Amino acid sequence: MSKVFGKKGLTKKSENISDWYHDVVLRAGLAEYADVKGCMIIKPHGYALWEKTQSVLDGWFKEDGVQNCYFPVFIPMSAFQKEKEHVEGFSPELAVVTHAGGEELAEPLAVRPTSEIVITQKFSDWVQSHRDLPMKLNQWCNIVRWEKRTYPFLRTSEFLWQEGHTVHADKKDAMVMVMTALEWYSKFYRGYFAIAPYVGLKSQSEKFAGAEDTYSVEIVVPDGKALQSATSHYLADHFTKVFNVEYLDEEGNKKLAHQTSWGLSTRAIGGLIFVHGDDSGLVLPPAVAPQQVVIIGIAGKDQEMEEKVATYVGHIHKILKDAGVRVVSDIDFRKTLGFRINDWELKGVPLRIEVGGKELEAQNTTLVRRDTFAKHQTNTDLLSLEVPALLEIIQKDLYKKSEQSRNDLTTEVSTWDEFKSVMTDKKMFIRAPWCEDASCEATIKEETKAGTRCLELDRIQEVLSDTPCVHCGKPALHKWLFAQSY
Repeated sequence: MSKVFGKKGLTKKSENISDWYHDVVLRAGLAEYADVKGCMIIKPHGYALWEKTQSVLDGWFKEDGVQNCYFPVFIPMSAFQKEKEHVEGFSPELAVVTHAGGEELAEPLAVRPTSEIVITQKFSDWVQSHRDLPMKLNQWCNIVRWEKRTYPFLRTSEFLWQEGHTVHADKKDAMVMVMTALEWYSKFYRGYFAIAPYVGLKSQSEKFAGAEDTYSVEIVVPDGKALQSATSHYLADHFTKVFNVEYLDEEGNKKLAHQTSWGLSTRAIGGLIFVHGDDSGLVLPPAVAPQQVVIIGIAGKDQEMEEKVATYVGHIHKILKDAGVRVVSDIDFRKTLGFRINDWELKGVPLRIEVGGKELEAQNTTLVRRDTFAKHQTNTDLLSLEVPALLEIIQKDLYKKSEQSRNDLTTEVSTWDEFKSVMTDKKMFIRAPWCEDASCEATIKEETKAGTRCLELDRIQEVLSDTPCVHCGKPALHKWLFAQSY
């Protein structure tokens, strides 16, 4: 089937969301492909989104006493192999260095797929007493997981993330950390990316390799698929047993410490693109947009008018900058107006202000919202108040739209025939009773390609009675979310 193109030559999102996604990533200047298969170059426009993500999360981490650090990207294979479940979980994606400096290494080195091993080794040196606890570390770094099927931002062989690693005296204290990190991620997606996610417990089959329990943030993509977008793990004493992370309690008794780990990666940017983008390109929430407003000067081919409009644009730019707005001006009159508008729409700038001869004469401006394309005029003297207020409205409206889309793409079923029909015809999130048996879960996935996504936090205490599993008919314990995933 041939592609159906929308505005600006982009594949239409409603016709082929996968091709549309690739078009937007490349043409909006977020990233491009690297020479190594499965890797990407994050361009300034894309990296600015990651910088904003970093600045927000890093502030929250530090308020809670989490300290930043950095560990080596190389891990000796002998260390990596000490935790059996962990190494089995990552071995298919592991990149291993066997030669360096023109020689074969005495011991192969794993390229960091995650850092539980190397960090826990050091916890065993640094933790001696209950006075050392809790110890909370985080690192902003790159990760290598050799992917066979890749998508820019969503699934790449190398990506950027933060990984928090903490050690605690007991499960109670560790679980507070697990849920705190999960709330950070949920709050970030809702408040900054304007995305309404599902948040909950992963099944035992889908948990992190080496964890006791894993909690995740799941984004509902407009094609009905799921995107796991952040995770928080209770590691219990699985790693501390292996590496002897013990401490002396207040009575002088030796005890094993409990651990957590939690992370969010550049995959978050992929979710942002999917949820808010449209046939004209990227749509950025004002809270994270590198430029919240673009002022476009319009002058025709009149050089004298160009100078007057440029001066007026500069005046408006200063008003907005002084009001705390991230603003950029476009007075490149060499390019056509249509090209300039299309380019800024493609990049997703939340609000466009158009200034031409008519606006100059009336001392007003024309404002155009990126999310709805709604247009209105306002007096220049009111911009310092109206623009920040309008940006807040756009932020809230994008969240409401995301929440409505999530709800519309979720359905409840109670029978296997309904389940199969939804996954065949509609591709939605399904909420259904499940027995929580791993073999039943595997059969569901084999027959429909839909796996468990999570047990929503507010449904964990909602234990079912006399309700059969949607697939096998055995007693179900809870209603779980199922979906196909990226």
